[in-house]
Amino acid sequence: MTTITATEAYEAMLAHHKRLGEQLAGRAEAVSGAAAAGRPHGAAVAGLIAYLAGEILPHAAAEEMTIYPAAAAHAGLAGVVGEMTAEHRTLTAAGERLAALTDGAAAAQQAQQIAGLFAAHAARENDLLLPALLAGSSVDLAALLGQMHDSAGHDEAAAPDAGRQADDPQAAVVSLLLQGAAALARAGEADRACRIAASAWAALHETRPDLAARVTAALHGLTRRTGETPAGRVHGSEPEAIAAPVLVGPDLDVRGLPPARRHTTIFDTYHALVPGKGFVLVNDHDPKPLRYQFEAEHGGQFTWDALENGPEVWRVRIGRPATSAPGKTALHDGSGPDDYADDPDLDVRQVSHAQRHGRIFTAYRALRPGAGFVLVNDHDPEPLRYQFEAQYAGEYTWDYLQDGPEVWRVRIGRASA
Repeated sequence: MTTITATEAYEAMLAHHKRLGEQLAGRAEAVSGAAAAGRPHGAAVAGLIAYLAGEILPHAAAEEMTIYPAAAAHAGLAGVVGEMTAEHRTLTAAGERLAALTDGAAAAQQAQQIAGLFAAHAARENDLLLPALLAGSSVDLAALLGQMHDSAGHDEAAAPDAGRQADDPQAAVVSLLLQGAAALARAGEADRACRIAASAWAALHETRPDLAARVTAALHGLTRRTGETPAGRVHGSEPEAIAAPVLVGPDLDVRGLPPARRHTTIFDTYHALVPGKGFVLVNDHDPKPLRYQFEAEHGGQFTWDALENGPEVWRVRIGRPATSAPGKTALHDGSGPDDYADDPDLDVRQVSHAQRHGRIFTAYRALRPGAGFVLVNDHDPEPLRYQFEAQYAGEYTWDYLQDGPEVWRVRIGRASA
């Protein structure tokens, strides 16, 4: 493991503040430029808010858990730390005001205020807090830097490029979706907001892992507004799921992994389980964001039992039920009323990814009530199912006939009623 000196850690923190300030200022300039030219400014605002929510505020929260307590222990700095913590709240409120503005000139002014507030805040931290920590013999600045990276919940070096929103409509849509989810959470609908964000993650994590990572970071913030989960709660808690015992294997302790790798490791471990097996996840924070992702992608196919709920260690038993999953139709054996041999296949494996969903929905809309077709695909079409649920809830049927690992066959039908 590579170690760094206190001076190197100090310089890394200064460089990171500089990069954050430049990235934020660039996004503020994009808002101002759009407003001045009379162009639509919504995408530029979305880009600034996404950067604030995905980079600046997680960084601020990490500081409050690491750098600030160490600085507050120094004589004369406790008051400064309190003021800088309050500035984090001011940044959050400023971002919320920006999201609500419709006038371009007002949005530009607010964006510049946000950039200026962060620049002044970072300069104050650079001039007062960090030098005191570097000079203090009782503080391990390199260790604090490592703790900050872990607390932030993502790789801080992987910041999105300035101006990317304008060149990436899908990223702009994700930013707007996260704005809406944040508004829902502020209105008291945090659980609903988390489910929407988790569904977006499920639809993105295969084709756009960069955007999925951004949604995961936002999901960590959204879950802070939800209530506590009762100990021992099992998601997908139909009687069949509860009745199915899960035999637990060794612990999966992810505390030593970089945050960016944790969720992938956990899902890989889950995917390798056979029915009736499980593992105990050991984590250093409440894994509520992960739970929402499991619900979005594996609803009814997993069990979740809280064994230890902090404040330093969280342990959750995650398992694959022995019975067929209530949320994902069991595989049919091709006999009796579930025999779909007469339904035509719609094989999209040779169709470009950009055209697949459109072709599938066209085929569905052409169905008469009670009829259906068998979708043949090269990956689990779970994202497609979210789209069906959003557009045709209660009007369609979805039955897995073959469940990978190379070919998936799903019978999609129009309900008779």
